[in-house]
Amino acid sequence: LSVGRAVLAALRERLGALCWSLAPLSLPLSLSLPGWRDSPPRPQREQEGDDAAPTPTSVNYHFTRQCNYKCGFCFHTAKTSFVLPLEEAKRGLAMLKEGGMEKINFSGGEPFLQDRGEFVGKLVQFCKQELELPSVSIVSNGSLIRKQWFEKYGEYLDILAISCDSFNEDVNVLIGRRQGKKNHVENLHKLRQWCREYAVAFKINSVINRFNVEEDMNEQIKALNPVRWKVFQCLLIEGENSGEDALREAEKFVISDEDFDRFLDRHKDVSCLVPESNQKMRDSYLILDEYMRFLNCRNGRKEPSKSILDVGVEAAIKFSGFDEKMFLKRGGKYVWSKADMKLDW
Repeated sequence: LSVGRAVLAALRERLGALCWSLAPLSLPLSLSLPGWRDSPPRPQREQEGDDAAPTPTSVNYHFTRQCNYKCGFCFHTAKTSFVLPLEEAKRGLAMLKEGGMEKINFSGGEPFLQDRGEFVGKLVQFCKQELELPSVSIVSNGSLIRKQWFEKYGEYLDILAISCDSFNEDVNVLIGRRQGKKNHVENLHKLRQWCREYAVAFKINSVINRFNVEEDMNEQIKALNPVRWKVFQCLLIEGENSGEDALREAEKFVISDEDFDRFLDRHKDVSCLVPESNQKMRDSYLILDEYMRFLNCRNGRKEPSKSILDVGVEAAIKFSGFDEKMFLKRGGKYVWSKADMKLDW
């Protein structure tokens, strides 16, 4: 059933794009499939094309929603199992490069689930070798990464970000960041060593929530010495981790702004700390979903544009809700190519 729905969704996107392209002819075309919500109307500025489209300098491509973990606050959940064919994904990435993309970040779901990491490996190699992008990165929970992957694709990867919300395994179990008996923290240290061996910049992402907000991570983060420690405030997105049609119930993980500030103050001496509150995070990321649609989060849920594969980057990005000024204000553009980093591998 999930595969059938994914196929129907893909067909609907293509047919919807056809209707859009025929709209100027005033043809009375309307598409609707039972059980599927119509995409929200395009904002007036997209219909008229008056405003200049933002540049997709840094793009987060969530090419899969499937994951082997069940983090309770996840805001990009496994609502479909769809993954674009490799050549279509490459075509879209080439379009983004032509539109001004300098950095691509592959995420999920869990990127290493698809073809045991070969899919994301081939995309990483394509972006660095063929597109010659300054920065190629991956966000992963790290549980499925093998040393052989680094041997094959490590030279093409600038940054590997591993999600780690706690250095207490009991807390990781409460959050859902674990599968089987594998110790998440022990695996984190192993990945850190592989990044040193294969000259990949190592980064840590942490979501601060009710279960880890009182934790002191100073010692562990300084020992791991990542190039960046991105610290997020737990965020609610309707339809993903909040609301009737959501696959998660993240309300119990939410913390106040004051709680988040206290956590940041406790770790203010960590030089690699990069904090991101809900306000900074919501509109300052360009998120591309598994169909290569930009996701607009301004209304508290993820509203998709048309696919860039159907309408092009400029037309799709106008619906993204992307706040370019906030992107720059939160430090979204930094030294992100490992060739420019002065690192002691």
